[in-house]
Amino acid sequence: MKGILLYGHGARNPEWAQPFHRIRDAIKARAPGALVEPGFLELMRPTFDEGVACLVDQGATSITVVPIFMAAGSHVKKDLPRLAADAMDRHEGLLIELVAPVGEADSVLAAMAEYAMGAKPAD
Repeated sequence: MKGILLYGHGARNPEWAQPFHRIRDAIKARAPGALVEPGFLELMRPTFDEGVACLVDQGATSITVVPIFMAAGSHVKKDLPRLAADAMDRHEGLLIELVAPVGEADSVLAAMAEYAMGAKPAD
């Protein structure tokens, strides 16, 4: 069974994680049986390892890690492959696949451009 881990940096302010929950909820609304969890590098829970463990506990045998980053910096290029390798070592038979950061997807860039062209000041 496939799981999705929404990988983010983390922040001290708990409200920072709300978009991750909204993304998870949107995925579950489209695919009610989907296994999807957030996993943060630091400062927040669940950690990357806790997110992976939660997905494995729900029956995931493969996990696609989706970095919710604008671009691939050191947290995506260096930290993420190490975290994924360590998790596969801890969970025998688990396959973790890494995809490009969401901010590098053409559809996301197009949506951000569309938003920017019509953006209105906050109330």
